[in-house]
Amino acid sequence: MTAASRNVRYFLGIDGGGTGCRARIEDAEGTVIGQGLSGPATTRLGIAEAWASISRAFEAAIDEAGLSAADVGRIHAGVGLAGIGRKGALDALKAIGHSFASIDFVSDGEGACLGAHSGRDGAIVIAGTGSIGLGLVEGRLLRVGGYGFPISDEGSGAYLGLKAVQLALRAHDGREQKTALLAEIMQRFQSDPMEAVAWMDRASATDYASLAPMVLRHADQGDAVARRIVQNAAGHIDTLVRTLFEKGAPRVCLLGGLASPLEPWLSPDVRRRLKPIDGDAVSGAIILARRAIRNS
Repeated sequence: MTAASRNVRYFLGIDGGGTGCRARIEDAEGTVIGQGLSGPATTRLGIAEAWASISRAFEAAIDEAGLSAADVGRIHAGVGLAGIGRKGALDALKAIGHSFASIDFVSDGEGACLGAHSGRDGAIVIAGTGSIGLGLVEGRLLRVGGYGFPISDEGSGAYLGLKAVQLALRAHDGREQKTALLAEIMQRFQSDPMEAVAWMDRASATDYASLAPMVLRHADQGDAVARRIVQNAAGHIDTLVRTLFEKGAPRVCLLGGLASPLEPWLSPDVRRRLKPIDGDAVSGAIILARRAIRNS
């Protein structure tokens, strides 16, 4: 092995979320040389299951890059992982054996924030199944909301679905005006409130969020109740964005599956202040990996 080959370094970024896990390997110049995908990776599934999914993703990326076992020892890894704030999760992950030159972990939201602003100070609001505001400013981690559905995650897909079901039941009782949206919601439950109750007993945030596209469709078609639900959701996202600016974030990006459909409903002042992302959550994990070199 030559001295030059010993100095070769690779950087692995991993974004592990509730729906899937993505891995990407770059060389020192930033050229992507391998990528991999796997299933859900969140500590909610258990540390062993999360690591197994992470491993499948990075092994696929290493394989695509054509790296040898010796090369793996020159990889610096960064991992953004959903649910890393759960008690004991970070210590358990750090205790897992690996062959990399280094590995560091942050939450998936923190990884997304690093990527969105190229590692500079800034904040993000994620509007998807759930919602949260996160920022990194002068070494401080900012957090607004995102404590989980149904006690938090205002303005999210789950929030849209919950409000639609609530109002559909009220309309069924005669407590709310009946609209096309509320009629379609009740059709999902065979127009039987007890079917909705049975569904509620086992429904997850994802199940509620599955109703969000219906709410948005009816809002775009002018349904008065759907418009009210979406406007209220957008108001919550406005508040998350404004609060992050008030806490010192110099810039804020809007991310997540609801970012595009909700943006037209946001207040003009908020829309003007939002900026596009620089990079994705995997880019953020690679930034984290590269910091191991600077900090060594």
